[in-house]
Amino acid sequence: MNNYFNPNSVYTEEDFKHRFRMRRHVFECLLRDVPQVNPYFRQKLDRTGRLGFSPYQKVTIALRMMAYGSPANSMDETHSMYESTCLNTLQQFCDTIVQVHKDEYLREPNQEDLNRFLRKAEDRGFPGMIGSLDCMH
Repeated sequence: MNNYFNPNSVYTEEDFKHRFRMRRHVFECLLRDVPQVNPYFRQKLDRTGRLGFSPYQKVTIALRMMAYGSPANSMDETHSMYESTCLNTLQQFCDTIVQVHKDEYLREPNQEDLNRFLRKAEDRGFPGMIGSLDCMH
């Protein structure tokens, strides 16, 4: 928390972007949206009566595993979260992101999208190319 999320955090915005592979405001949007949609990300008491992992910890774990390809068992050493909990957190995070953002980002492109893609490809020297899926032809 002191390193990244407090007002006088140790690391700069650029450090945050480098470590999390996104800008802080994107992370904060995820942190706001994910716990609202999925109760798994809300901090609760565990079976021993202690506070469980915070939304910051759970979202950070999921993003680190995706951004760096970190195995779940490596999170135990750095974040004190067991492998099974990490895997469950990653699954819950991915399912929630799809649920929240599928209509905007996970849909078939419409004509406006295709025109934008074609313009962007043309600007990069690939006129008439929307994308190459197999790179074989």
